[in-house]
Amino acid sequence: MTLGDPLDAFVNDPSGLPPLCGEAKFAASLEGMVADFAPRLFAVVQEYGDRIDGRIAAWGMAFDGRADVVSVNGGLRMGLTAPEDALRSFAVGSHIKARLVWFNPDAATPPVGDD
Repeated sequence: MTLGDPLDAFVNDPSGLPPLCGEAKFAASLEGMVADFAPRLFAVVQEYGDRIDGRIAAWGMAFDGRADVVSVNGGLRMGLTAPEDALRSFAVGSHIKARLVWFNPDAATPPVGDD
């Protein structure tokens, strides 16, 4: 007698159901789903003085109705209602302000070539 995975008791057995479509169409459908529901990436940046200096203090992912934030040193993890809620945890006194910056892949610095 072969025993199945104990977790199978919590999931309906799909073995009698036909596939929805072919592999290529299913893979494209999954790719579209991931693109449609991907979280938005952002950084919490600490700004020293009036544009004197700045650094990335944390990275976050914004989902529909919530956000997760992790400090760059890994010492702080937060689950929040909104990305903006992280700002107060990264502002320090009156000299360091926190700013939310949404990731823009088009703003990346191009690599320096060996020309």
